[in-house]
Amino acid sequence: MTDLLPLDGMRVIELSSFVAAPLGGMTLAQLGADVIRVDQIGGGPDIDRWPLAPSGRSLYWAGLNKGKRSVAVDLRSPEGRELVAGLVADGGVVLTNAPPRKGLSYEELKAARPDLIHVRLQGTRAGGNAVDYTVNAAAGFPSLTGPAGLAAPVNHALPAWDVACGLYMAVGLLAAERHRSRTGEGRRVQVALQDVALATAGNLGYLAEAQLGEPRARLGNHLFGDFGRDFATADGRVMVAVLTARHWHDLVEATGLGEVVEALERALGADLRRAGDRYAHREALGGVLASWFACRTCEQVADGLERTSVLWSRYRDFAEVAAGLRDEPLMAPLDQPGVGPHLAPGSPVRLGETSPPPVPAPTLGEHTDEVLRDVLALPAERVEALRASGAIMGS
Repeated sequence: MTDLLPLDGMRVIELSSFVAAPLGGMTLAQLGADVIRVDQIGGGPDIDRWPLAPSGRSLYWAGLNKGKRSVAVDLRSPEGRELVAGLVADGGVVLTNAPPRKGLSYEELKAARPDLIHVRLQGTRAGGNAVDYTVNAAAGFPSLTGPAGLAAPVNHALPAWDVACGLYMAVGLLAAERHRSRTGEGRRVQVALQDVALATAGNLGYLAEAQLGEPRARLGNHLFGDFGRDFATADGRVMVAVLTARHWHDLVEATGLGEVVEALERALGADLRRAGDRYAHREALGGVLASWFACRTCEQVADGLERTSVLWSRYRDFAEVAAGLRDEPLMAPLDQPGVGPHLAPGSPVRLGETSPPPVPAPTLGEHTDEVLRDVLALPAERVEALRASGAIMGS
């Protein structure tokens, strides 16, 4: 048995802000990589992004930078950029969505480290600016989100393309590192938000569906292609999803509506064991089942469906989710500087039966001296001179 994590020994220099690139770096850090986040003195554009702790510290920034080391330098100065270039030359791996700066372009960094792995997030493949909100609007998904019959687009709260891009960046970096370990060659890896959204829409069949027939219409909370929808209960609301004939059989049996469903099949000329028929007659099926849920509490619904294969869950808001975190094995106590003690997630990647616990995010520039001393082997007097000139900042 070893205590080493899979990426122990890998060093990644991260120049990033917002969601995708920081999430990619944190994913690697949680698996053992030494991720050194480099920020402009005073912080990047996301340093104070909401939500905020009562102290004013960004919970967003702290949440996406757990387990990293932080170096704060003046990226506008030649001395600051030279320090970053030295860190890259030492580690040989960069993850970034920062604008290119003189001395820190891919070509310049590669000249100093020929086997460089350089992973960059773009807005569009052509290099144009884009963010999750604009990419999502262009990808078509807001036309499907929201209640049926609504004309206006509806955005969703989850920055799905940022999250997907962050994970694609981590996967691309690991693929490039494997290539380098086998061949000695570096790789330039580029991931565009727009490409990830387009690829996902294509991979899930949305785009082919529109090309070969009619684009999909809004369905509200109905499940496309099978039976699934929300139901009101006596004390809340639940989501129920049927994806197989067994799910449907168990739902009908648990609700005691077998005879009613058989009569409905005869009246409709349908075989409700088939997904297509369940979807076609979703409104009629919902009407039959609604009364069973309406006269029961969520606890009684749980009792009725507990020993079945039916897929269901009670709707909760974030306050309810937060109230139950102590029962979640993913969560563990974390005393985050500037935020205070709270429960935070570790890595969702379980290695064997456990997953790495959460490690606090650094304070801005917390590891500047440590990294310059240990990684670049700068003497103390040189570090002090850099500080005096304003090229670096400690915590």
